[in-house]
Amino acid sequence: MQLSWKDIPTVPTANDMLDIVLNRTQRKTPTVIRPGFKITRIRAFYMRKVRFTADGFAEKFTDLISGFPNINDVHPFHRDLMDTLYEKNHYKVSLAAVSRAKTLIEQVSRDYVRLLKFGQSLYQCKQLKRAALGRMATIVKKLKDPFVYLEQVRQHLGRLPSIDPNTRTLLICGYPNVGKSSFLKCITKADVEVQPYAFTTKSLYVGHFDYKYLRFQAIDTPGILDRPTEDMNNIEMQSIYAIAHLRSCVLYFMDLSEQCGFSIEAQVKLFHSIKPLFANKSVMVVMNKTDIIRVEDLEEEQQELLKSLTTVPGVEVMHASCHEEENVMQVRNQACEKLLTARIEQKLKGTARVNNVLNKIHVARPQARDDLDRAAHIPDAVKELKKYDAEDPSRRKLARDIEAENGGAGVFNINLKDKYLLEDEEWKNDVMPEVLDGKNVYDFLDPDIAAKLQALEDEEEKLEAEGFYDSDSDVEDVEVDEIKEKADWIRDKQKKMIRDARSRKALKNHAIMPRDQVKKSFGEMEEHMYSIGHDTTALRNRLGKPADDRKNVSGVDILKRNQGISDAKIHKKKAPVKQSDRLNDGLNDGALRSQAERLAKVQRRERNRMARQGEGDRHSTAMLPKHLFSGKRGIGTNDRR
Repeated sequence: MQLSWKDIPTVPTANDMLDIVLNRTQRKTPTVIRPGFKITRIRAFYMRKVRFTADGFAEKFTDLISGFPNINDVHPFHRDLMDTLYEKNHYKVSLAAVSRAKTLIEQVSRDYVRLLKFGQSLYQCKQLKRAALGRMATIVKKLKDPFVYLEQVRQHLGRLPSIDPNTRTLLICGYPNVGKSSFLKCITKADVEVQPYAFTTKSLYVGHFDYKYLRFQAIDTPGILDRPTEDMNNIEMQSIYAIAHLRSCVLYFMDLSEQCGFSIEAQVKLFHSIKPLFANKSVMVVMNKTDIIRVEDLEEEQQELLKSLTTVPGVEVMHASCHEEENVMQVRNQACEKLLTARIEQKLKGTARVNNVLNKIHVARPQARDDLDRAAHIPDAVKELKKYDAEDPSRRKLARDIEAENGGAGVFNINLKDKYLLEDEEWKNDVMPEVLDGKNVYDFLDPDIAAKLQALEDEEEKLEAEGFYDSDSDVEDVEVDEIKEKADWIRDKQKKMIRDARSRKALKNHAIMPRDQVKKSFGEMEEHMYSIGHDTTALRNRLGKPADDRKNVSGVDILKRNQGISDAKIHKKKAPVKQSDRLNDGLNDGALRSQAERLAKVQRRERNRMARQGEGDRHSTAMLPKHLFSGKRGIGTNDRR
């Protein structure tokens, strides 16, 4: 729960708000535009100006609205206090005006951006931008009065004390000038102004102190006059709201010397008039300024009036003197005790805590399955068990005694398998995993597994001896053999595919040896040349050998022989690589070339459509850098960049 509002942003005036947002727009957006630019660029330039300005106003207004507390969401004490100090409706109207201005500015931005999309020239777009910013400025200037009011509210909210409505609180109230502020100054370190005249305290003051290692807050309220609530001013209403809403121990101060300017009868009458506000609260009546006059020195009528205060149930009367600090701490401690007792009783009366504990407790009761009465049974061995006595030498040994005999804690390790009930005691310490591969081992154990396995083996041997698995037909044997051959071929093919994939992955698609050193047969070369449309008759005639003898001759050997290159020359010096023609290589007619060009254009279409500017583009902007070339050059360089 928020108790103070010291972090609310400062509310500027209307003119300051305009300066802040418009200067930010000028600094954060481009400022140069020329008539020679494309109309789309001019529109985008002014649309950005309008949007950025509207976003600046919206951001400022949003921070302002979210910084102030929502009067409907705060504690009732803070709500009534703010209503008294600032007038709730005026506060709401001011914040609503700011919210409405934000909505109007966003609407102006949308309207003028829609008009700018159809701007025909730089002048027209500029005029639309000026109109948009002018309408926004007019809307902001109408917030002059709400901004001034909200700034005053912000400053006053920051000065309000941090009052926690739910913590342990002592509330000091009474007529003006009866010693309330003096008492607060005695029990806390609060800097409270103390003067010998009425209504010195015009607002709530808070002080803190510790009692029994608990933090308490004491609140000094302005003086209250005995008159109807409608006639009370804002200073008195603060006290009324504090008494009504805060869970506290109320200390009602009375001045027996009547130096405050009010008689004892008037003070008693005020107590009875505000008594309905003390419902469900601890109340103490403090007779202050006993150093001047005591109760015993008063007249009998006045003493009878004071005795009428004690007739109210739950009211305790104490005497104190803030001038001599007599019984001040005793009054404070007694008030704290009453408050703590009342808070504890209130918690015990509440059902929420009890229900919360009961919800955590569940007693399982088995459902009766028949009419038999099954009483609780205690075994005889437990009844006859002798009570454990640490001094008895013949006592039974506990696990704690065994641990002490074997080195104590940290040395002795208890055997968790010692109490296992097994057929053989030697089985207790066998290594047996309880969980294996995420499964419970005991779920898969079968005590008759050996017998079942032996019976299954005997049945298989019997079936085999009777010829159950023998085949009666040769046709079936042939089909079985074919199936086996296909299965072997599939497995072998799968292994080859896996091996090839692994080799490709290991080589990372790199060739094992240089491509010019790969040996290919003349028949493969001739077939490839023929497939791409070349006439291979000249190659066959030039070689002068039949086709059968050309199978073991590679195409590389034939090219080397025709060019007069021997193997020795290859090792000495490699032939220079011929530059390839990327546009025409491999294309022997115009149809293939046209098709290749068409495919290349299709691939370039997406890149051209995006029109991305890369580092290879040499684009000269429309803005001429004339100012960079004019005037005298500086000493030392003539580089215009």
